[in-house]
Amino acid sequence: MKMRRAARTLLTAVSLALVPAFASTAPAHAIGLAEAYNSQTDVDFRQGLQIRLAWTGDYEGEFDGIIGPRSLRAIRDFQARHGMEPSGIISDDMLAQLVSKSDSIQDSLGIAFADDALTGARMLIPFNRVVDSGKTDVGNLWRSEDGRLEVETVRVADTGQTLKGLYDVLTTETDTRSVSDSEFTPNWFRVSGNDGGRSYLMRFEVGDRSEFDLRGFSVSFDPAIEEEVEPFLYVASELFEPFALEPRQPLLASREDRPFSAMMERRRGSEERDGRYALAYADPSQPNMFAMPPADGDMSTSERDADDVAFDMAGSGFAVSKDGWVLTNAHVVNACNAVLVSGHGRVIDRVVDSENDLALVKVEGRFEEPLRIAVDKPRLGEDILALGFPLRSILADSLNVTRGNISSLLGLMNDPRYMQISAPVQPGNSGGPLVDLAGRVVGVVTAKLNAVAVADATGDIPQSINFAIQPNAVSTFLDANDVDYQTADADASFQSVPDAVAGVKDSILPVLCLDE
Repeated sequence: MKMRRAARTLLTAVSLALVPAFASTAPAHAIGLAEAYNSQTDVDFRQGLQIRLAWTGDYEGEFDGIIGPRSLRAIRDFQARHGMEPSGIISDDMLAQLVSKSDSIQDSLGIAFADDALTGARMLIPFNRVVDSGKTDVGNLWRSEDGRLEVETVRVADTGQTLKGLYDVLTTETDTRSVSDSEFTPNWFRVSGNDGGRSYLMRFEVGDRSEFDLRGFSVSFDPAIEEEVEPFLYVASELFEPFALEPRQPLLASREDRPFSAMMERRRGSEERDGRYALAYADPSQPNMFAMPPADGDMSTSERDADDVAFDMAGSGFAVSKDGWVLTNAHVVNACNAVLVSGHGRVIDRVVDSENDLALVKVEGRFEEPLRIAVDKPRLGEDILALGFPLRSILADSLNVTRGNISSLLGLMNDPRYMQISAPVQPGNSGGPLVDLAGRVVGVVTAKLNAVAVADATGDIPQSINFAIQPNAVSTFLDANDVDYQTADADASFQSVPDAVAGVKDSILPVLCLDE
């Protein structure tokens, strides 16, 4: 996902006979130093000079290659701080010291560019201070082992949010967040301050193609390391390339204030069950465990846009009886005016158990090979396969298979109805079967933990934490509704992954929610 390249801007052609050039033309005070630099040096040199002076903490301004009063002051400040005459004229000695000191700062931080394919942004990263912590819901996160420094790329796209709207949100102070400095232009803005005791800097830009495609980054850090990271903050902000490449996959809609922990503070204080973790349960007010909440926070079906429902409520299901019953999650079909099982048309009946997040939908016709339900729970550590149709608007329409194991036989907060799995799942996997290598259904995929929310709440990045409904909850639900399902042979032999998939794939189906 990442492509690193050296970030150091080399000052090429730096023999730089500036003093002789000035002397041979006219006195420096007559023509002015700024004019001399701009007319007698290369623009690449001038930009490199500005960048290097920014790394040493002497320059704050655009890296435009135009030498003006601010650049001249930075040159003189550097000279004065290093025992040279603050003349503003670059000598060989000054140039050597500038290159050495700016290189030293960059080398100590491990500065390099990273290309983030998820957001399409190119970002300077201090790789000696942070490690790649992987994708988030809105970009990618790099975090130091001690948690004192975090760098995150962010993309907010197709949510209706504009640059000015996001700026207004991010400059609104809260009980925990203050804004110390902000700058807004028609194309970008920058905001800095303190949030919950940590300092932060954010920058967002808008692209030419759409006013609703916003890309940016945030840096959050312990104020105790501000002196160390301050040059990085400035240079990274000025060299940020938000539209360096095309994103490889679009992001789901995100809350307008998602980049800040204020959202998590509200969730921590909510009455929702375990709202800290942004993990939706089988609750009519939260119909989709994978859906990110809309900007107004209202997940009720009456307020949701039809297009959002059609996309968000797509899920998976699997045949459980020969007479047309398909099992899926309650949250996949709960809010649907009509349900479609791909290849079998509209459902003619449905039964929903919101408490256990299970639902049955019936189609006309028959299934020759319904999946068999395991009688017993899987064993801790057992290999499993999660099958379904994730992100059908982005990925292929064909069946998707991921492999993992049973990480825990209990769900979040020791909930016995669920078990934890390591198989990666995405929006659209909801309702798909969890099978072992004998092809037995040992669970129903139901939810994933929001890594960003947990990181904000706990300070740690969770890895591969997803959940499935226990097989005994499945059989109890089927028994209660008189479904003529088949139990699996407890002594069935394990197979290879391709053979196990081949035996079940034809009975796993996309389930679509229609707003009609």
